[in-house]
Amino acid sequence: MKKVTIILSILIVASLVLVGCTPKFKQTCTGKLATGMPDLGGITITVALENAYPPFNSVDSATGVGVGWDYDAVCEICNRINCIASFKQAAWDGIFPAMQAGEFDMLADGVTLTAERALIVDFSTPYVEVNQYLMVRVAETRTLEQMKADPNAKIGTQIGTTNEIAAQAYFTDKTIQSFEDFGAAVLALKSSDIDGVVIDNIAAAGFMHENEGVFKINGQIMTGEMLAFVFPQNSTLKDPVNAALAAMTADGTLEQINRTWGLIP
Repeated sequence: MKKVTIILSILIVASLVLVGCTPKFKQTCTGKLATGMPDLGGITITVALENAYPPFNSVDSATGVGVGWDYDAVCEICNRINCIASFKQAAWDGIFPAMQAGEFDMLADGVTLTAERALIVDFSTPYVEVNQYLMVRVAETRTLEQMKADPNAKIGTQIGTTNEIAAQAYFTDKTIQSFEDFGAAVLALKSSDIDGVVIDNIAAAGFMHENEGVFKINGQIMTGEMLAFVFPQNSTLKDPVNAALAAMTADGTLEQINRTWGLIP
């Protein structure tokens, strides 16, 4: 994530971020208030996500409704702290400047907590740990090490992500092909335009589920990344969300949602 000034951030937001959803993507959940939780008074919070990153978020092809871990977890949070979550689809490229500029109240989307990002945004308590892997077509016979050594092996990932950083750090002699979103990278892998996608284990499982028998995991590249929700700096929403996450952890609800969407076995 490159460091940017506020002015540049606003310009990027205006030119790059695709904000707002067509009606079929829109999903809103109404809040309640759990005993002992902070009370947000029924306010509406705008929650950004891509709708292209299963199992965290995607659009159900049958209903046109946004589904995934993000929707279930954020709705459960609002059920505890009395807020209404209005989900908005946004492009990943430029999303951190958008958060910095206050375009959204909260960012879901399976975001890795990094020190560099924490300079311009605030993070919630992490909700799960992930590792980086190389996803390949199921017929691939080369090992991870062989693909690293093969000058003809083409590797892709999503631009502006920690996956991209991991890919560049591991495949040091290759030019990484970075796509706007993981859906595009996975489509390129499926059509044999590239040979592997650097992706975290949870997202890989989501795409493999959506493309049964097409892809497999070919080896681990990096370990120990923590995922968290994102807020503009000094957001008054962070502490109530953390309180809800703590309660969800204590009563087992977070574990149940994580298992439902494959974040943990």
